[in-house]
Amino acid sequence: MTMTATSQPDGNVADTDEGDLLVWILAWSELVAFGALLAAFVAAGWLHPADFEAGRAHLHQGIPVLNTIVLLTSGWLAASAASPTSRSRLRLLGAAAGGLLFVVIKLYEYQVEGISIVATDTFTQLYLLLTGFHLAHVFFGSVILAIVACFPNRQNAHLISTLWHVIDIVWLVMLPVVYLI
Repeated sequence: MTMTATSQPDGNVADTDEGDLLVWILAWSELVAFGALLAAFVAAGWLHPADFEAGRAHLHQGIPVLNTIVLLTSGWLAASAASPTSRSRLRLLGAAAGGLLFVVIKLYEYQVEGISIVATDTFTQLYLLLTGFHLAHVFFGSVILAIVACFPNRQNAHLISTLWHVIDIVWLVMLPVVYLI
């Protein structure tokens, strides 16, 4: 997406697509926030290697792989909803359903792993902070996808698709950092 501008008689540039700029500001601020959390996670891993090794040993590798497939499929549906030939409403609802499925699977993962919000070890605290923050974004993004599906138009589909892809990108970076490294 690009921001279009028109020249006014006074020489100033008027934005004709203010929503695009705001979405890109939001997207970059989200990437910075998640980047800071990921950097803290990596730094804590260097400072507490035994905690992180023990913490990762309890994680189930198959569950986040399944969630990756669900989230990427949802992202594809969101992106395809913005095309002029698509069935936007159904695809946006499918993307929202995929996001909610991600939430259910993630909550199941927390239960299976015995993750508690009152954890005392560094790994589990940061794991919950990072994945919980992402989980909140997926949940609220799913709600917004469903709302946009009720009143579909191409620009709104583009905007929410952009934000949804930010959530995808964050997950694709989080996956190896949290589960593998």
